[in-house]
Amino acid sequence: MIKVSETAKKKVIELMAEDGFNANTDYVRVAVKSGGCSGLSYDLKFDNSQADGDKVFEDNGVRIIIDKKSFLYLIGTTLEYSGGLNGTGFVFNNPNANRTCGCGESFSL
Repeated sequence: MIKVSETAKKKVIELMAEDGFNANTDYVRVAVKSGGCSGLSYDLKFDNSQADGDKVFEDNGVRIIIDKKSFLYLIGTTLEYSGGLNGTGFVFNNPNANRTCGCGESFSL
């Protein structure tokens, strides 16, 4: 399961509306892909449909879908949003990551 912080929830709802998605019926799709400076990178986008094998979660009013392969890397992760001086964007606090890069967009196990 992925948890969603209050600040991430507000930003997700805002960005979904800007992109023509409805936070009550559509999803945030989270995936892990090969690449990035640490070996694996996060992919975050909006989606309005599920694929076979997707895992569906809801936390803090945000509906999340994750493909079966990515789910294994993301168990226990919290999605947060940072708007501070060190950069703006979504941050994944992943307890499964042994190492993360400075930008926070990639990790390794």
